[in-house]
Amino acid sequence: MVGYAMTSGKTLIKISTIANFLGNRERIVVKDSGDIRISTGPNNNGVVYHSRTLRDLFEDHNVGDSGDNYSRRLDSLLMVDVAILEVGLGGKFDATNVVQAPIVCGISSLGYDHMEILGNTLGEIAGEKAGIFKPGVPAYTVPQPEEAMTVLQAKASQLGISLHVALPLDRGLLNGQQLGLDGEHQYMNAGLAIAIVRSWLQKTGNDKGIFAENASDLPDQFLRGLSSASLQGRAQIVPDPYFITQGPNFSPAGLVFYLDGAHSPESMIMSARWFSHAVKENIEHVILSGENINNSCSDRQNQVRILVFNCMSVRDPQNLLPPLINTCSDQGVSFHKAIFVPNQSSFNKVGSYNTPPLDPQQVDLSWQLTIQRVWQNIIKGNKGVTDHTVVNVNEACKVGEEINARSFENSAVFTSIPSVIKWLRECAQENRTMRIQVLVTGSLHLVGDVLRLIKK
Repeated sequence: MVGYAMTSGKTLIKISTIANFLGNRERIVVKDSGDIRISTGPNNNGVVYHSRTLRDLFEDHNVGDSGDNYSRRLDSLLMVDVAILEVGLGGKFDATNVVQAPIVCGISSLGYDHMEILGNTLGEIAGEKAGIFKPGVPAYTVPQPEEAMTVLQAKASQLGISLHVALPLDRGLLNGQQLGLDGEHQYMNAGLAIAIVRSWLQKTGNDKGIFAENASDLPDQFLRGLSSASLQGRAQIVPDPYFITQGPNFSPAGLVFYLDGAHSPESMIMSARWFSHAVKENIEHVILSGENINNSCSDRQNQVRILVFNCMSVRDPQNLLPPLINTCSDQGVSFHKAIFVPNQSSFNKVGSYNTPPLDPQQVDLSWQLTIQRVWQNIIKGNKGVTDHTVVNVNEACKVGEEINARSFENSAVFTSIPSVIKWLRECAQENRTMRIQVLVTGSLHLVGDVLRLIKK
């Protein structure tokens, strides 16, 4: 993360994460007195988006001539006070290094990710990440494994800068409020964000009147930001909108999606902890328009937990699935069935997500079958991974003939995400006393595809 001051006017946040596969080529949020949001995607979370492209905006504002490059036009148009730039991959060779004099730099929790590019050890990965550090620019990070921290500190020392370690946010500083983003690890992220923002405000002279006499107290602006922060596909609970529109005969608690993209062993552990806590504590009732699920669905024996998973072929499911399975099992949570399916976005152009263009028989499922074999091998060695004692999901929810050949008692491979959603909805319709809890995790593309399709 790199912040740097630009010309006065507005604040820019450019997010290149899950927004990209929610149908947006670019997601630009420009905040001033009018709070303009520009998106090529649909209405989301009750916010009306202006479906306009950057080209439209350039034409409206007559910015430059046709020879101007993209970045020049963008900077000329936005006139921001501060830009927060997220590294795309690694750090040492990332494009964000074109900013040679940022105000502050930060590195969040490091783990084993993109190892084919960044290296096979935490030390090598940390060395790549530390490439964003600059002479004379304060650097912040969170508590890291010793191997990673040693490398980060060495790089900071080499540049003659201080490396500050931001501690997780103390819950007591929230004054009774909750973080907008769920999950224990978000307190670590919040602590880092607060440290970076404090540094930017102080270095740019924008801290006047913001901080109270007690430096440990959080300003109201910080509290509002932390409590209202949101990011789709991260620790997100979505009762199936289909059943919400079906009237009183259908409970929206009958089918609930738990979406949390995760593609490293560390993030899989965090996802598993969040999901286990969510299903055990029934926290989705907060989202269901005041409906108390503990009253409407008090019989826990009717809970069915389904895993929907995919990962890119550069990832190793043998490194991803065990942390998920074991962490859930440690929390007393297990899955009745696992579904493996290719990403929808791998088939379609942006904006076309109704059905895959290929015949189901032509879809290459070799990778999903590989993941399924990994799953089957794991559950053979750990009988506590899946739940057989309460609900026979195979009896309650029949799979089609075309899926039978790829179906085991505890897992199945589907050809498309629409077919998975169709199967889940039919299962919920035919078993109205059943409460189906679906964890969608792994590939962020998978999470984005599911989120888009269930909201159609």
